Amino acid sequence: MKVYEELQARGLIAQVTNEEEIREMVNNGKATFYIGFDPTADSLHVGHFMALCLMKRLQMAGNKPIALIGGGTGMVGDPSGRTDMRSMMTVETIQHNCDCFKKQMERFIDFSDGKALMLNNADWLMQLNYIELLREVGACFSVNNMLRAECYKQRMEKGLSFLEFNYMIMQSYDFYYMFQHYGCNMQFGGNDQWSNMLGGTELIRRKLGKDAHAMTITLLLNSEGKKMGKTAAGAVWLDPNKTSPYDFYQYWRNIDDADVLKCIRMLTFLPLEQIDEMDKWEGSQLNRAKEILAYELTALVHGKEEAEKAQDAAKALFGGGGNKENMPTSTLQEKDFEDGQISAISLLVSCGLAPSRGEARRLIQQGGVVVNDEKVTDIDQKWGAEAFRGEGVIIRKGKKVFHRAVLQ
Repeated sequence: MKVYEELQARGLIAQVTNEEEIREMVNNGKATFYIGFDPTADSLHVGHFMALCLMKRLQMAGNKPIALIGGGTGMVGDPSGRTDMRSMMTVETIQHNCDCFKKQMERFIDFSDGKALMLNNADWLMQLNYIELLREVGACFSVNNMLRAECYKQRMEKGLSFLEFNYMIMQSYDFYYMFQHYGCNMQFGGNDQWSNMLGGTELIRRKLGKDAHAMTITLLLNSEGKKMGKTAAGAVWLDPNKTSPYDFYQYWRNIDDADVLKCIRMLTFLPLEQIDEMDKWEGSQLNRAKEILAYELTALVHGKEEAEKAQDAAKALFGGGGNKENMPTSTLQEKDFEDGQISAISLLVSCGLAPSRGEARRLIQQGGVVVNDEKVTDIDQKWGAEAFRGEGVIIRKGKKVFHRAVLQ
């Protein structure tokens, strides 16, 4: 199966323009394509994961990825999918986030020997003259058409700033600039980017003529990636210092039954024939599918060693044996104990399972805390220091967060 047909079979393609051209270019390694990443945090999260996996697949088929870091567009902020305006970031923060993105992307994409490019749109957007931009680019956009775009319509009731209104023009200019300077002939993005992406193809056609338009291809990723990466605690990050490999593993291990095969198709590199066999699985077999998904994705992001540690720790928790030392662990000090004891509230705060004593109290009162398989019902419950020596105690917050506490 060729790569374009594989993308379809894996459920990655939602909408395309010029499909036959796209098919020919992608299958024959002729695509130089870009995906943009706005540096709104100092780590990528699993919402970006689908895009990174897609770039890897296409590069393996001989196509050339451009990872575009939005150092310039990040100064404005994308209104797509937002009900309010993004917080303004300093230039220093944006640059720091860009640097963090680069390190993480190198795990997925081979940037050696010109096989891929990593660009920052600040390099050209920050050099633009405003009046020149209005005359040369702004004249190609209809305000009426822009206001009909879904990314703007949903913001009109609460108010859309003029700053954000410029985002479509800036993103469109990115494609126009890279088409001219880097031979970029294809762009990928989520469903909420469709209007912005069409703006780029239209700008090239208006500025460079219909012949150039024939070489500008817009391919749209399925929007499933936009649904990923959120838990009650916030985003699931690719940075191990923000989301540990164990917690990353557990995120995928605990996804809904209805989503597991979909995620295996879209995100892993397992053969489709093997995945097709899993389609027949049901009941307890879906737990095995979740373990496969969690292991494959943790290995892809954090390496096989960390994936094996996370898997081993998970088996230890659920009765399958394994080594509890691989579980996320907090090391307590003697000073954490008062008269040789530690309270339930202090334990949760000391282990970072609650940000404050008030939140710890709420968790206990709601029945969300279990220590060594016993639910904590008394906010004044205490344990002696001896309980934390050796293998320590196992704390469970909610249904999915497990943690070990030991005394040094």
